Amino acid sequence: MSAICRKAVPEDVEPLFEMIKGYAERGIMLPRSREVLHRQLEHFVVAEVNGEVVGCGSLCRLGNDLVEVRSLGISEGHKGMGIGSLLLDRLVEEAEKLQIPKVMALTYEVSFFLKNGFAVVNKEIFPEKVWTDCVHCSKQDCCDEIAVLKELNVSA
Repeated sequence: MSAICRKAVPEDVEPLFEMIKGYAERGIMLPRSREVLHRQLEHFVVAEVNGEVVGCGSLCRLGNDLVEVRSLGISEGHKGMGIGSLLLDRLVEEAEKLQIPKVMALTYEVSFFLKNGFAVVNKEIFPEKVWTDCVHCSKQDCCDEIAVLKELNVSA
């Protein structure tokens, strides 16, 4: 069983919504409404196995030299098969195409990001993230996510 990675299309909104909702209900991903997914669809990639969406991820630009990996998830039954790394590689390639030298994420899955070339950093080095999203988060004062960063060889 091999996965393909592709840009998301409108037909992917419902599976994206359900996958993200499952993570959000466990408190490990921010929820996204169907309307937001439609508006941000161009920033999403999906992984597909036998025509079924089994993974997703997106990039959010936080500044001229920084993007964030968001909504990176894999459906149950498809974890541990390299699909997350496939999606992350695709998102990093997209950042390279955009000439953005820094890719960050806030995560509970530190070992996954370390395995994929990221390093743990202090989240306070990302004021763009803090003032864009964190100010609206219920965990703002007790955030337990770990910040990770991958610096790319691009000229910003």
